[in-house]
Amino acid sequence: MSDSLASQVAAGEVVERPAAVIRELVENSLDAGASHITVEVQKGGSALIRVADDGCGMGREDALLSIERHATSKIRTKEDLAAILTFGFRGEALPSIASVSRFRLATREKDSLGGTEIEIHGGRLAGVKEFGGAAGTTIEARSLFFNVPARRKFLRADATEFAHVEQQFIIHAMAHPRVTFTLIRDGSVTFHLPTTTTLLDRIRGIVGEELARRLIEVKPVSHKGIRVSGFIGGPGLSRSNRQQQLTFLNGRPVESNSINYGLREGFHNSLMKGQHPVTFLFLEMDAAGYDINVHPAKKEVRFHDGFAVRDALARAVREALEGAARLPEGHVQPAAPRPAPQVALESRQQSFALHVPARPMPAPAPAPALTTLVAAESPSTLPPGSRPVEPAPSSASELPSAAVADVKHEPTMTQTTPEPEEPARERPDLRIIGVLHRLYILLESDEGLVLMDQHAAHERVNFEKMRRAMEQGGVPTQRLLMPLTLQTSPRDAVILRNHQEPLARLGIEIEPFGPNTFKVEALPTFLKTDDPLSWLDQVIEELQTLSSKGSSLRLGEDMIATTVCRHSIKANDRLALPEIEALLDSLFACEMPYCCPHGRPTLIQMSLKELEKKFGRLAP
Repeated sequence: MSDSLASQVAAGEVVERPAAVIRELVENSLDAGASHITVEVQKGGSALIRVADDGCGMGREDALLSIERHATSKIRTKEDLAAILTFGFRGEALPSIASVSRFRLATREKDSLGGTEIEIHGGRLAGVKEFGGAAGTTIEARSLFFNVPARRKFLRADATEFAHVEQQFIIHAMAHPRVTFTLIRDGSVTFHLPTTTTLLDRIRGIVGEELARRLIEVKPVSHKGIRVSGFIGGPGLSRSNRQQQLTFLNGRPVESNSINYGLREGFHNSLMKGQHPVTFLFLEMDAAGYDINVHPAKKEVRFHDGFAVRDALARAVREALEGAARLPEGHVQPAAPRPAPQVALESRQQSFALHVPARPMPAPAPAPALTTLVAAESPSTLPPGSRPVEPAPSSASELPSAAVADVKHEPTMTQTTPEPEEPARERPDLRIIGVLHRLYILLESDEGLVLMDQHAAHERVNFEKMRRAMEQGGVPTQRLLMPLTLQTSPRDAVILRNHQEPLARLGIEIEPFGPNTFKVEALPTFLKTDDPLSWLDQVIEELQTLSSKGSSLRLGEDMIATTVCRHSIKANDRLALPEIEALLDSLFACEMPYCCPHGRPTLIQMSLKELEKKFGRLAP
């Protein structure tokens, strides 16, 4: 195989498309200590890619050596591969790019009067001359794949290729807020991101103010030598793809199953099914704890202790979500429609009364206007922990009766009030002003209008009560009349043996019944399935992704989430004012009050500013 052909084969692994060229060149600029990096492309990068930096530059000898295959100053011994601290290290990028483009390299060291300019066409040296430009390095790759038509025809439309270029630009700019980044497309500046002192400012410059202010800070969490920090999307903020699920390891954008599993566990029951979280998370750890040299494009990373990475991420995300004290804003992606069955609240008095306190009241009477209701409700008639509602400034009697007809003075249950729980956080000052379509509770806050989904809110309350019961005493079980026989693979058998105790706390009692066979003696009482063996296969699949025996208890949360949906307030259930107050109090006694166990928001806030925009009081 000729050297030219070998270079083109190597280029096929490194240079997949224009975005891959951007990745390699920007990483070299960062390794050179650049404080300003400018990326310019034409026709999506197929016509021109130019990356200019103000880094340390190269002398003539190093410049000529840099275009040789496997020539690198970043790896000197095999031990260096065990702890890679630079972004580039193989010495393949420049010769690979030069072999499939019309390549130009111009570089000058900061303390040198003159620099070096090198031109290569399709892997053949075309010329070397003196260069008198600014200090740093500029690399151009024109007519990408001009000499490899089989590769060039697989390039997509210019807009598609530029989208990939833009994504590479964004993830590197995100990881290095102290570096100024500029992206130019066909002569027009697309991004100019000046140096910032904080990560949030860089995020704001890339994704915009609206998204940035809806992020939750992940304060630094350390676990087994792994430090996690950054920002994540709050309840109701998710995406249908992973484009904004960004994770960085020591400043390098990376992907890993360990990272994905950690995020999945951290966002457990806080994310809608089929959705992906918004994350800008940074992991810091000893370079000896991972291997980045496992993928030709350095996309993936392999950890020596993947479980520790999962635990660190899950802990950091969970603590950030539980500590969030901000109401989600109104611009959320629409959730999948869910049924709103016509179920009378009286038919579920017992299950509802266990979670939303109420007290005996007189028989139902015609619904009064809201101001009349508030005036008649004295503090002595409210359940413990509730408080009277202040009337709205304008008279509710002037509104159509439908606006307040669903707020009733009389409750629908007769059970006694349970002891109020210690709140997990201070309840915001929310004043009830009405009910919309017997589903959304309208609340007034100092900042604007808040809507509460009564079904989602009650799901969260019930979910956390049942989860605490599971953690403290285990899940009630129902013994089977005839034990089931479960046959597994040798690998799955090891997993089941290692998790017998936590599975028992989930209500799943199994015991070995042969080399790769288990006898299933009992299942959770609230499990509703016609095929328990298939359900157990799904449990085993979940166990494979969990990072520790303790976290296997989180499997029970999926069962609980399904159960509480059936036993929670539904749409069209009419709630009395004391019940709404009690539901609010119970919701803010939860660890995570802002989303239901399926990841849908329980509360949404529309600020006064947003309302004024919609009514034309402010310019859009």
